[in-house]
Amino acid sequence: MNIVIRMGMCALLVLPMVLAGSLVSVGQAAGADGAAKAYFAGGCFWCMEEVFEKVPGVISVTSGYMGGRVEHPSYEQVSAGGTGHAESVEVVYDPAKVRYTALLDAFWHNVDPVTPNAQFCDHGSQYRAVIFYLGDEEKRLAEESKGAIEQSGRLPGRIVTELTPASTFYPAEDYHQDFYKKNPVRYKFYKYNCGRAQRLEDLWGAP
Repeated sequence: MNIVIRMGMCALLVLPMVLAGSLVSVGQAAGADGAAKAYFAGGCFWCMEEVFEKVPGVISVTSGYMGGRVEHPSYEQVSAGGTGHAESVEVVYDPAKVRYTALLDAFWHNVDPVTPNAQFCDHGSQYRAVIFYLGDEEKRLAEESKGAIEQSGRLPGRIVTELTPASTFYPAEDYHQDFYKKNPVRYKFYKYNCGRAQRLEDLWGAP
């Protein structure tokens, strides 16, 4: 197995497979009447898939890459840290059943907002936390949610999570999709050893 030094633990648990992601235009119709899309990065995308798929009103979650400068990046390229992308998720949801503010709440409580260019055991800009907003309203809501957390004083430092306009989303290779369902033992091994649950409890309290 070819291991790139800057890969995080998430990257090292899968066998490299050279499969290019497909381009998805941001804002594209979701395929379900009235559905909307939202984009987030919160470290290893396997974990963020699990988070958002458990939110009532979410239709689907796709792992992928956003925020970089290379077209059609592969997992190997992104995990090496050279493309500028962050491991991200595309959340398709029903606005009649769940509001964007609820997605923001789920995001914040499942990331470490005070650590730059890393999430838990995974380090590098490819694992940075980002809210990729679509339009002025999402930007406003994201800024308000960030401001409310900062004013609460509950976190042990300044929030460094990025708020960035959404760009082209590239779905990750098939073997990444629903990884936590298809490979539960390997996923739980990664999640436990990465210290994700403990750090989230330290930051946000017991779930």
